[in-house]
Amino acid sequence: MIKLYGKTAKALVLFTGSFLLSFSSQAQSLRNLMKIGDKFFALENYRSAIPYYEQILNENSDNAEALFKAGVSYLAYDKDKASDYLYKAQRLTPNVSPDIEYWLGRVDHVNYRFEDAIQHFELYVGTLTKNAPARKEIALLMEQSRFADKMVRNPKDLFVRNLGPTINTPFSDHSPVIARDGKTLIYTTRSSNFTSNHTETDGEYDEEIVEVVRLDDNNWSAPRSLSLHLNSRGHDASIQLFDNDTKLLLYRQTENGDFYYSKKNNQDWSNPQKLSGSVNSSGYESDAFISADGSTMYFASNHYSKAGDKDLFVSQKTAQGEWGKPKNLGKTINTSMDEDSPFLTADGKTLYFTSRGHNSMGGSDVFVTHFDLKSQTWSEPENMGYPVNSPDDDTYFRLSADGTMAYLSSYRMGGYGEKDLWSIDLSKNVLVRGKISDSLEDTATGEIEVVFSSKPLHNKMLSYTVTLTPDTRTFELPVQSGRTYQVTFSKNGQVLATQEYEVPATVAEDVVLSKDFALSFAKLPKESAAKGN
Repeated sequence: MIKLYGKTAKALVLFTGSFLLSFSSQAQSLRNLMKIGDKFFALENYRSAIPYYEQILNENSDNAEALFKAGVSYLAYDKDKASDYLYKAQRLTPNVSPDIEYWLGRVDHVNYRFEDAIQHFELYVGTLTKNAPARKEIALLMEQSRFADKMVRNPKDLFVRNLGPTINTPFSDHSPVIARDGKTLIYTTRSSNFTSNHTETDGEYDEEIVEVVRLDDNNWSAPRSLSLHLNSRGHDASIQLFDNDTKLLLYRQTENGDFYYSKKNNQDWSNPQKLSGSVNSSGYESDAFISADGSTMYFASNHYSKAGDKDLFVSQKTAQGEWGKPKNLGKTINTSMDEDSPFLTADGKTLYFTSRGHNSMGGSDVFVTHFDLKSQTWSEPENMGYPVNSPDDDTYFRLSADGTMAYLSSYRMGGYGEKDLWSIDLSKNVLVRGKISDSLEDTATGEIEVVFSSKPLHNKMLSYTVTLTPDTRTFELPVQSGRTYQVTFSKNGQVLATQEYEVPATVAEDVVLSKDFALSFAKLPKESAAKGN
């Protein structure tokens, strides 16, 4: 045995005491951080909880409990990080939480790993009692994973584009309202950049209405707050421009939430007035849409629901100019879960809305239904499919005036934080039947290559090619509508001529455009004699 004497022993005692005190203080600090983070976590204020868990992980990156709770918290903001944290937590401590398999299923679903998600949900079900209420939720989540897998494997030929960091923020940006000319976009944000209001219990700022102006096909101006009159001390959200874009329908937080409207006055908006009639109630009215002729309103409310879910209703304007008694759209449209965000096309025959209760890919999905004039009923809602919908929330679907562009709010991969604003190009392909007329005989002695190349639009280039044999001067070529094309005619790699051709946007099927390309070719050089002659 080694014995220590004198100063050495005394120094060791002091060092040991100091070390233990420091360790105890650090442990106490970490417990306090966990305690504070857990308070926010319990309130589902995940944005405020994350910094406390991250401080713990800075001291100990293998703290499984902090990893688990931070992972759950990140699901609302960063899907990749949520996945990394939750999987690491389980590797370190397999039973870090009784519902770890549930959360792994959730994070795999939103990250498009649907088969893995189903396996985790099955493992979680195995931990539940026979009559556990959670079994119903898990059955629904597994059904959504299967349906999402099917939709992603069979995507629609649509281009969905994020509107970019000028508009989108790490906070929730939603409720797009596009002007008829497509040049002004009004939307709702919870970003701290546009509000000085206090945060809510969920850690988010109050909703504010802002406006941007289109600069070109790919860029928007910096957002301008409409706080002068439209924004109050609570939540305010944009809904619809109507009456020839002279009025704005909006949501305003009252005791529960009601519909208001504001009138355009030059570049400003008047103080909002509450809608008169029967659409506003003591319940929660969330979103609405007024028909093109101003006589009908479709809206969402939980006022008549025993379970508190939102249903869609329709109200007709009375002769006195007030909104009449609402009528439920019925069981074909409404389910036991939330229906919201109606949008009616100008002809009144097609209704888009969001639902959590129909066959969803996860969260809220966009659905479409069509009105049958003969039976006076709406058709069975159809899921808009992928990529319009994603495994997470997709809401507030709105069409441009010509129907060639849609806007929606979605929390999907590739965004800047929570819900972002996205655009969807809905323009269809058209068939161009072209005819070449020229006066030079020597163009007929070889093949001519015709190339349609689009100018940049939404950061996407398109190119289509057809080759003409020497004995033909006509061609058929399917191209995307709504583009201006540079049409190049070449022979043996040499450009003969170039023309610009604008193909108008259309959402109709089977459109055929006929075009006579009258060309004036430069005199072609004689083909060189074959080698050896």
